[in-house]
Amino acid sequence: MGWLATLLRGAGYEVVEQTVEGNRRNIYAAFGKAEVVMSTHLDCVPPFFPSRLEGDAIYGRGSCDAKGAAASQVAAAEKLRREGVTNVGLLFVVGEERGSDGAHLAQQLASGSKYLINGEPTDNRLGIATRGVLRINFQATGRAAHSSFPELGESAIEKLVDAIVALRKIELPNDPLMGRTHYSVGVVSGGVAPNVIPAEAEAEICFRTVADVPGLRQSLTALKNLVKVEEVLEVPPVTMPSVPGFDTATFPYTTDIPFLSKWGTPLLYGPGSIHVAHTGNEHVKIADLHRAVDDYARLAKYLLAQ
Repeated sequence: MGWLATLLRGAGYEVVEQTVEGNRRNIYAAFGKAEVVMSTHLDCVPPFFPSRLEGDAIYGRGSCDAKGAAASQVAAAEKLRREGVTNVGLLFVVGEERGSDGAHLAQQLASGSKYLINGEPTDNRLGIATRGVLRINFQATGRAAHSSFPELGESAIEKLVDAIVALRKIELPNDPLMGRTHYSVGVVSGGVAPNVIPAEAEAEICFRTVADVPGLRQSLTALKNLVKVEEVLEVPPVTMPSVPGFDTATFPYTTDIPFLSKWGTPLLYGPGSIHVAHTGNEHVKIADLHRAVDDYARLAKYLLAQ
């Protein structure tokens, strides 16, 4: 972030660095008042692996999710400036991959922009809808005992397994545009040793929501005889406008957009494929980066004309 802030200051932007936590900072850069702001996140998931140029693509952690979008947005802002368009800003935040704390705090920096173009890997298409997220923890408790006398204990892991199996039978909400809500059990932990009846167990579950989150919450109450159901995070589904001349798509992931409401009407666009994001093969094609530069500039000019 410090390197990028220095680069933008050197190019003549007015740069604000907003501390989120420790040395984690958001960056807002503009030439005065921006009507359109291009934004993305610069944090990425572990594990890190270094960048390399191979064939027609750039490989490395964050190359498509979402530092490729950030690079294209900076280049697009410079392209617009050469054309005399200076009322476009840049917002880069931290924390999108783990709770969006950077986006939450960035609301304080909003200065009246009318549109926000958020960058995520969309295969160079406009996203017209994204799913929401509901993160849930299942916490099971039992009673420890020596495994040679299981009748003296109560297994928290077996309760947790029963809850996860029961989850498969719950009817999940459906939406005609985005499809059916789905979920993944991402983390399971519990127990202290193979010869001890486990007294505690936990699972972290991520629902990708499309509609009727209150109804989903109500359905989960059926599991409370087995586990404690704790809500960790909710991000609502989002619908967004289309723009003439751009291919469109819906996406099953979520973004910072719900937490950047003060920045104007949102749009979603970026180079790279979500299919390689978070993988050991993460990459973005150089041609897609160049196309994104032109498309970001074209989107900004269209929105300014509105």
